[in-house]
Amino acid sequence: MGERRFRVRPAGPGDVPALGRFGAQLFVAHYEYDRQRFMPPPGQLEDGYGGFLESQLHRDDVIVLVAEDEGAVVGYVYAGVEPLSWMELRDEAGFVHDVYVDPAARGHGVATALVEAAAAWLAGKGMPRVMLWTAARNPEAQRFFERLGFRHTMIEMTREAPSGE
Repeated sequence: MGERRFRVRPAGPGDVPALGRFGAQLFVAHYEYDRQRFMPPPGQLEDGYGGFLESQLHRDDVIVLVAEDEGAVVGYVYAGVEPLSWMELRDEAGFVHDVYVDPAARGHGVATALVEAAAAWLAGKGMPRVMLWTAARNPEAQRFFERLGFRHTMIEMTREAPSGE
């Protein structure tokens, strides 16, 4: 594959098809990790996810960045400022909601560049920390985030409602 020279930049309306495609892949991956916890992929998933991310592009408290390699979008990150939450027992914080890199572009620092760019943007917004969630059944992502300095702080647990016997 050779040396990759990608750049990270803010996403724009022209990136929506790629954002929708990658967001849909991220969505499906989570559903495959745990079909009871994650909602099933709806019809028109790419259009729906792309439309959602497009709706975030002009918010002041959110950043959507893409990594571009020779004119093609190869990954994205979606992050934002989350207010104080008494329910989560945390102060205002930055939150990385999504990070996805096309499998063909992995292993070249794209995800690291995206996460670090989002973290820098969040720091510029005065966020004292950056948080994120990973699927319990995605240890590869957990190891990646640990290498970037993230630590485990909470463990989500899920139990299905008892059936009405």
